[in-house]
Amino acid sequence: MPCLLPRGTLRARRQRTLFVLVCLHNKAGTWFYLQHMVLNFRGSQHFRQRLVCSTLSGKSICIRDIRAKDQDPGVRDYEASLLRLLEKITNGCVVEINETGTTLRYFPGIVTGGSGFVHDCGRSRSIGFFLEPLVCIALFAKKATGLSDGFELKVIKRGAEPSGGGEVQLSCPVAKQLPPINMTQEGAVRRIRGVAHSMRVSPQSSNRMVDGARSVLNDLLADVYIFTDHMTGPEAGQSPGYGLMLVAETTTGCFISSECTANAALKGEAAMVPEDVGRKAAHMLLEEIDRGGVTDGTHQGLLLLLCALGPEEINEVRLGPLTPYSVRTLRHLKEFFSVTFSIKPEAESQTLFLRCIGTGHRNMSKRVT
Repeated sequence: MPCLLPRGTLRARRQRTLFVLVCLHNKAGTWFYLQHMVLNFRGSQHFRQRLVCSTLSGKSICIRDIRAKDQDPGVRDYEASLLRLLEKITNGCVVEINETGTTLRYFPGIVTGGSGFVHDCGRSRSIGFFLEPLVCIALFAKKATGLSDGFELKVIKRGAEPSGGGEVQLSCPVAKQLPPINMTQEGAVRRIRGVAHSMRVSPQSSNRMVDGARSVLNDLLADVYIFTDHMTGPEAGQSPGYGLMLVAETTTGCFISSECTANAALKGEAAMVPEDVGRKAAHMLLEEIDRGGVTDGTHQGLLLLLCALGPEEINEVRLGPLTPYSVRTLRHLKEFFSVTFSIKPEAESQTLFLRCIGTGHRNMSKRVT
């Protein structure tokens, strides 16, 4: 319901603000009320990012033409599952979807967080599809999310396509305000760590992936250690599979990661042998290192979001060539937070220096002691 105000003067703001002044004339006189405004988008791309920015900024959004021309139009099941997850961790969140599912209106609520809630992510997307937006939002919750006060991600079960069966336990602390970010020194790679995981296949698959990765990395660096994690029984999910995750740590404390998986149950495609999985993950890591920057291309958008939410001072990062997702992130940060980045390329290293003034975003939900 609109909030009625008595007669008076009030300056109307621009359309991209939260409210706009509307004047009504009737027999009883002239009334003014504040109408809630929304940011309008089209298409299903960057669905998660729009929801995260809307929740953190408090600005409502309206997304139209969601797969309007597809044979199966509308919101997918994993997107609806993400909306249900946001409803669990917020208070006052309102979601409106039309009959065809092609138009979505999202009115964010207050992030409450807390512990004791369980969410079924389904099998259409990996758990990481839900963890990434959850971590960004949980930092500004009223209570710490999970069972502990620190950050912890515990893998209870590992699952693979198509039947899934994975389970994780997340604990995320709350922050009153983010510190300034100044990450412009890449440094040299000092060591590489990784985890080779497998389930419902031979235990030797993990060792074979390690051998494949080390055959590439040991020619360049001696400090390479990869753990093996083979799960059996109820902890192995419902489908066979294996994969390798690698993380390179630099001398300045930066982390660059890569990941490669092979599903032994894929239909119509031959699964990659473990040695090929290890070599491909190693080559992907080397490509990310060669691109330059303080993080890999997958996490560029996350780092830019944290810069925009930082204090009202200069936040600067050094990144490699921007991915399409990062370019869209810059546009969303300008639309939701009115944050504009200055981009300065460096020809010698082919990297980019991105600098902005943060919004000074504060956690207004956290209790003050």
